[in-house]
Amino acid sequence: MTKADLVNYISEKGGLQHKQAEMVVNMVFDMMTDALKKDDRIEIRGFGSFVNRSYGSYQGRNPKTGQVVQVPPKRVPFFKVGKELKELVDKSTGPLEEE
Repeated sequence: MTKADLVNYISEKGGLQHKQAEMVVNMVFDMMTDALKKDDRIEIRGFGSFVNRSYGSYQGRNPKTGQVVQVPPKRVPFFKVGKELKELVDKSTGPLEEE
């Protein structure tokens, strides 16, 4: 599902004009982005949670030249799926097929 698909779905199911649905989706994503920028945790019960994971600096290697480079510390958003969503997805796929 893409952002455009989400806007179309909300527009149809919510009885909103396309522009209104697009504004709602953008506002939700903007709020989530702002919360993660402030290092807040986002928790949506039954769906999952978003948190920032911090990684320290380390020495990496440029794959083209092989030169050693210092990689600065960083924070990366991480999504942890909720128990209910995990169970719903697991039930809906049926048994996994082995090749």
